[in-house]
Amino acid sequence: MSIVAKRCGVRFIPPSIILIYENKNTSKTRKRVIPVRNFSQYSDCSRAAERLKHHVRHSVYLESVSLAQLERLHLILRDHLKGLSLEESLAARRASDPSDEDLNKLSDEELNRRKAQMDQLFERNRKHKDDPDFVYDLEVEFPENSVRETCSWDEEPSDEGF
Repeated sequence: MSIVAKRCGVRFIPPSIILIYENKNTSKTRKRVIPVRNFSQYSDCSRAAERLKHHVRHSVYLESVSLAQLERLHLILRDHLKGLSLEESLAARRASDPSDEDLNKLSDEELNRRKAQMDQLFERNRKHKDDPDFVYDLEVEFPENSVRETCSWDEEPSDEGF
């Protein structure tokens, strides 16, 4: 059976993942409601997403859905169980900008998850020598008018104290 996921979402009561998918064999679009059982406001979302993705009954349907997307949907469900509205939950996801985050303060499990996401992004953006737009030894000229930060190391050394 060839299944391609089109859209994913959540339903709060009862807690469920909603999957809109297309069966390529029949060219029909269908909806699947996947209940999220044994899930509370204290549950580990990454573990729950992984368990759901590899579940015997649902793995065929969730094959084309990334683990990261399933985890985000579980985070929304968990936030709802904590009493947050959908808007508050989505705003919290947008506010956590990964570029400003201190990775030293994360737990080992969370750090490994972030590293896996970075590796996945790197592989997606990586250029291979067989790619049609691959350029060997690419040289780029940067404009001189760009803002340069100054550093005390950039100053000329004085003979004082040395």
